[in-house]
Amino acid sequence: QLQASGGGLVQAGGSLRLSCAASGRTFSSYVMGWFRQVPGKEREFVATISRSGGYTYYSDSVKGRFTISRDNAKNTVYLQMNSLKPEDTAVYYCAATRSLSTAVTLTTSSKYDYWGQGTQVTVSS
Repeated sequence: QLQASGGGLVQAGGSLRLSCAASGRTFSSYVMGWFRQVPGKEREFVATISRSGGYTYYSDSVKGRFTISRDNAKNTVYLQMNSLKPEDTAVYYCAATRSLSTAVTLTTSSKYDYWGQGTQVTVSS
């Protein structure tokens, strides 16, 4: 089970840190990802991180502004979001996959096995 938190309302240029806590004792066996979705659109890939945390991959739209990280001892993955823009407004979801594919290929939602409930991020202009 994945529980996302940390969303909220922030002004453009501000920062937020999302957290996603996982239950169970096998967190380190999962590649983790963050996606986001706005009403009427498909779920969009944001970032992914390898099992050890040593490899990360980002969508072009957030590269250089967002940072994904994980703490396997705490069963938690984070998404630090800086320099937020109004177009970052969405519901953000964390996801987990046991896929053995490299993280760079895990950019579609269908490749993930488990999902959190989502947390709303709203960026005002």
